[in-house]
Amino acid sequence: MKAARLWAGAAGLGICLGAGMVLEAQAAQSIRVLLVSDVQQLEVTSDQTLWVTDERNQAWSYDSVLKIKVRGHALILNGKPVVTDRLTLRAGNNDLTMWLNGNGKRTAVQARDDNGTLHVSGVVKLIRRGKSRLLVNHVDLEEYVKGVVPAEVNSIWHPEMLKVQAVATRTYALYQHMLNSTREYDVVAGIQDQVYRGRQGIDNRVVAAVESTRGLVVTYQGAPIYAAFSSTAAGMTEDAMTVWSKDLPYLKGVECPFDIESPYYQWTASVKIETLEKNLRQQGFSVGTISFVAPQSYSRAGRVATLRIVHSNGALVIRGEDLRKAVGYTIVPSTQFTVQSIGHDLILSGYGAGHAVGLCQWGAKELAELGYSFSSILSYYYPGTELRDAALTRVPPVPSTPPS
Repeated sequence: MKAARLWAGAAGLGICLGAGMVLEAQAAQSIRVLLVSDVQQLEVTSDQTLWVTDERNQAWSYDSVLKIKVRGHALILNGKPVVTDRLTLRAGNNDLTMWLNGNGKRTAVQARDDNGTLHVSGVVKLIRRGKSRLLVNHVDLEEYVKGVVPAEVNSIWHPEMLKVQAVATRTYALYQHMLNSTREYDVVAGIQDQVYRGRQGIDNRVVAAVESTRGLVVTYQGAPIYAAFSSTAAGMTEDAMTVWSKDLPYLKGVECPFDIESPYYQWTASVKIETLEKNLRQQGFSVGTISFVAPQSYSRAGRVATLRIVHSNGALVIRGEDLRKAVGYTIVPSTQFTVQSIGHDLILSGYGAGHAVGLCQWGAKELAELGYSFSSILSYYYPGTELRDAALTRVPPVPSTPPS
C-alpha cells in the first residue's frame, strides 16, 4: 500500500534539471542574523586579536577575551565604560566564540551549543534599540546556509535532501534580505525563521550540499520565493492563504504521502484545561471555565481552521493556530487533529508537525531516497517555480493579503 501511494504522489514531480547542471552563481550577499534580541552580558574570544569599532569609527583591540556588560546606555568593555549605540566586533577572517547572557540569565537562543557557547564567522554587531541591545551576526550567505542545514535536518540524510534544504534555506534568506532592508536584521536564528547554530554541526556532507548548489535559489517570475518548509505534512500540504492569509501562488497544497517514516507522523497531546484557560487569557481572549472544545471548520487540506470553545461566560471561536500557540507548538505539533476527550485535561490526537506550508522535510527525505533529484523535489513542493542563479534575481513583491 505504501509503495502504491508513493508512486501516485511522485507522478507529479516533473522533470529534473539534470545531474550535469553547472552552477556559476557567486552569491556575495551578507545575511544579518538576529542571535539575541536583548543581550545583558556577552563574552567573546578568538584565536586572533579582537577588534571593536563604534559608530564613530573609534576602535579598540583585545588580545584574547572581551567581556561586555550592558549598563543603561553604556557598555562596559573589560571594565571600561563606553557610551555607544553600536559596536562592531571582528577578528580578521577568524571565527568568534561567544558566551551569551540575556535578561540577566543565560538566554535560550537556539544558536548556542550545549555548553552555552556560539561559534560564528563574519562580524557581530551589538545594536541599541530602545532599552534593548540586539546581537546581530553579519555572515556570508553561503556560510549562513551551512549553519542552518545541520540545524534543520540530520546531516546523515541523503545528499539530494541536503541539497534541497540548502537551496530552500538560501532562498528564504535571500527573500528576507531583499524585503527587510529597513530593519537591523534579515532573519532570526530560531524557529521564527530558520534555526541557525553558527559553525556547530557543519561537516563534509553539509559543505558538499551547500557548495554543489552555491548561489542557486528557487524563483517565481524571476524573484526568490518565500521558501517555507516544515517537518511533516502527514497528508496534503497547506495553502499559505489558509495559514498566513498570504496569497502566494507557489505555496499551494500538494499531495504528500511520502513522510510516513517521520517520528512526528502521528501523535497524542494532553493539556490541562486550567492551563489552556490561562494561556488563552494571556493571548487576549476572554474566556471563563471551559466545558467544550470542538473543531468548527477545516482547511482544504483537512486541518483544523477554527475551533469552537464553550465556556462559563459564553462561546469563543479561535483559529487552530491560536490553540497551538496557547498550548505550545511542541505540545500540539500541528493543526491536523481531533479532540479525543475533555475533562480536567484536553486530549488531542493528530498527525504531522509544523505549519505544513511548502516543503515537507521528511517527505523530501524519502523522495531523495527514492532517487529524485533536489531540483525535481523543489519543483514539486513549490509548484510553478524554477531554479535560478541568485545574482540574476529581482526583488520579490510584498505578499498580498485579503481585505479584512
